[in-house]
Formats: sequence, structure tokens, C-alpha cells
Amino acid sequence: MDTQTKLGKTQLNINRIGFGGIPIQRLSYEESDRVVQKAVDAGINFFDTSRIYSDSEEKLGRILAGHRKKVVIASKTFSRDGDAVKKDLETSLKQLGTECIELMQCHNIGSPNELDQIMAPGGALEALEQALQEGKIQHIGITGHKPPLLLEALKKYPFSTVQVPLNIIETGALQELIPYARSQNIGTIAMKPVAGGALQNVKLNLRFILANGIDVAIPGMDKEEQINENLSILENLSPLTKKELEILENEKKALDENFCRRCEYCMPCPEGLPISFLHTLSAYYFRYNLKDWAWNRIQSLPKSYQDCTGCNECIGKCPYDLDNPSIFQDTWKRVQEDRGV
Repeated sequence: MDTQTKLGKTQLNINRIGFGGIPIQRLSYEESDRVVQKAVDAGINFFDTSRIYSDSEEKLGRILAGHRKKVVIASKTFSRDGDAVKKDLETSLKQLGTECIELMQCHNIGSPNELDQIMAPGGALEALEQALQEGKIQHIGITGHKPPLLLEALKKYPFSTVQVPLNIIETGALQELIPYARSQNIGTIAMKPVAGGALQNVKLNLRFILANGIDVAIPGMDKEEQINENLSILENLSPLTKKELEILENEKKALDENFCRRCEYCMPCPEGLPISFLHTLSAYYFRYNLKDWAWNRIQSLPKSYQDCTGCNECIGKCPYDLDNPSIFQDTWKRVQEDRGV
């Protein structure tokens, strides 16, 4: 079984199971050193991180700096302004201990306005193109949670890669985005392959993803045993059987009631709450156990869970009828109890 692939037009040769760099934030340096070194030794050579993942870049850099010829590093900038992107990139290069990052991505483009911002003169793409010419990066990618918007982005700019959530619950990217990307030889990266830890059938989800046209899936890993478990699916990449699909569909049904797909049809919120982002922070807090990081982000928001007035407007606009007011009330109560507030 061929466990390697070319990442679209980049021609980077990568293992089809990559390393998602979110969970190592909660590890000590000694623990993260062991996990990252284990991943390299096991044959994982695609490592995904971001400027906004607190110390993730630094922890990856401690090990990957010594393996630059055999690993591919993908990082991201959340900045939309060119000058801010340049600062992000210099910080990322320093933290990762490298002179060049193979893939730098415009992170979490969530609206047409943000897409316009990065494409405007003096925007993120202009700065990344300059970094490309200077040899500080090799390729430019884009990430986001809205397949239609990402499809629009790919048609407007020659991104080398696109990164999007894909799992048995979030399959919107399979309709048009992934087929278009493959037709243009754009590399495809699946983030949140187990829905932020919500899905328990990890191996079946990874097989489902890789059998549907994705170049590389990047499950987050913070334990050495997860590395061999995730890599073991490469022994069998055949499409799922009817019985295996039923297993995933049953798990999907169990989560449907409270699982936010971040389509943002609920927006704008009359009270200004960033509804989908609050769902994401809840997942980071309770599923990823990144409590301090998530708490700091919650506190930095102008409006958070406790500011929901229960107007129920979002429920009527949600395609899945999520009861966000009740979910947010419960989330805020759980967070307060956990932090002893």
C-alpha cells in the first residue's frame, strides 16, 4: 500500500497521515519532544501548526529543526494585513528553528470581506508572495470552515493547497470543493478529521477521509500510542463497507443534536456573539483539554456565552436546529464550575 502522495502542485512528497499541532500545546516540553520525535521516527513527515496555537510552533521546532531535510512544515497566519503577516512569519521561522517554511497558509478565511482583505494591495497574499521570492516559504495555502467560500478563493487565486474540516459529520467539502481542487492539482488537507475529538471511531473516519480524495489528514496527537494507531489505517485504504459506514452514521446521529458545523447560517447574532467560534472554543476547552488557552480566548471576546439573551433567532436560522441559547447557558455553567468562578 502506497502511504505517500504528492501534495498537489507543490510536488512535496508526504505521508498521507500528518501531524496536527494543536494538542501538543497541553504537553510539557519533555512530553512533546517524545511525541514529535516518535512521529518523525514512525515516518510522519507533514507537520501542521499555526502562529495562534500558543507554543505549538516552538515545541515542534525543538525536534523538527534537526530533521529539516525529511519533514514538511505547514504553518498559518491569522493576520489579513501584509505587515502583520510579515511579523507573524518572522516569529514562526524563529520558533520553528528554520529558514524556510514549506507551506504558509492564510488561516480561517471566514467571510467574503476577509477574502478581499488578504487579496487587496498590502494584504496577506502580497506579503506571502514577497516571502516566496525571498525563499522564506515555498508555497501558499488557504484554510477555512466554509467550503463554498474556499471554492471561490481557489478560483480567484492560485493557492497551492486548501485545508478544510472533513469527517463523517462535516462532508460539505466533498460536494464541490475537493473535486475542484483535485481537478486543478491543488493539494487537499483535512483538518478536524475526528471533529475535534468528538468522534470515537478514529480509524474509520481516517479511512473515510483518505478514500474520498484527500491528500493528507492531520489528526492532532499528544500521545505516542496515537501515532502507530493513526498510521495503521494506511495498511487498508479501501472504501468503507456498508457496515462500517453504518457505524459512522450511527455515531454521527448521536452527535447531531449539539454539533455545530460552523456554516454560520445563524449569523449575524443580534447580540454580536461569534456563535460558531464559541462552539469551537468549547471543543478546545472540553474535548482537547486546552483549558487555559481556551479560557484566555473566551475572556478576550467582546461577547461570550453569558451574553446570550435567548432571543432564539439563531435556532430558526440553523439548518440543524441547534438550540444555541441552551447550549451556551450550559457551557458557561460548566466552564464557571470548572474554573471555580
